[in-house]
Amino acid sequence: MPDLTHAHLSRRRLALVFGVVLAILAAVNVADKFGPHHTGLVAGPVVALALVLIARGAGLTWHDLGLSRRTFLPGLKYALGAVVIVAVVYTAGAAIPATRVAFHDVRYHLHPGAALLTAFVVVPLGTVLLEEVAFRGVLLGLVNRHRGATWASITSSVLFGLWHILPSLRLAQVNAAVGATLGVGATGRVLAILGAVAFTGLAGLLLCELRRRSGSLLAAAALHWATNGLGLLIAAALATTSFS
Repeated sequence: MPDLTHAHLSRRRLALVFGVVLAILAAVNVADKFGPHHTGLVAGPVVALALVLIARGAGLTWHDLGLSRRTFLPGLKYALGAVVIVAVVYTAGAAIPATRVAFHDVRYHLHPGAALLTAFVVVPLGTVLLEEVAFRGVLLGLVNRHRGATWASITSSVLFGLWHILPSLRLAQVNAAVGATLGVGATGRVLAILGAVAFTGLAGLLLCELRRRSGSLLAAAALHWATNGLGLLIAAALATTSFS
């Protein structure tokens, strides 16, 4: 009976902490979409720290969160490899006319200085830090502790996909490849949102696996940054380049 009582209390505690984390993330998502420009740049680091404190208070260890010093070097090796692979793939994609259109996104038509600032400050602090701490750190750690690695990866990745609903509302209008493929009408917008949720959910599974194999958030964060940051830099460069 004591074991059953302990398990029941443990499940209730998990549900409570899980609900608090989701409520915080939902509020940040809405604020970032509809609040002042670059709200995430301020909220990201603050909320990431708050989530870590909540998780530690709930009993998660630094290893559970992917922040253990013991896994830093393996994480660094995976991180460097991930950045190199993305750089090679993106360079090849930008060089081939058939795939170059995927980088034509009006959001990234930026002055070189603004592109560098966005890629190396806004993206890591305003996007990657919070998302990795929240989805591959706190949520993954909470579910893994109580339900195991498979459920942890699935839950984290589904929520990561849903997290991208608001940011993808205008995807068909701002990305040339998406707009050309799906159209820019109501149907195209809905399909773009569904596609973004599905794509980021699958990406979440990859990031969870990278986090599991390396034991470190650093590996997942590096792949996440490379996907966003290098893509932004290439898109910005292509926007100022003419091809004959």
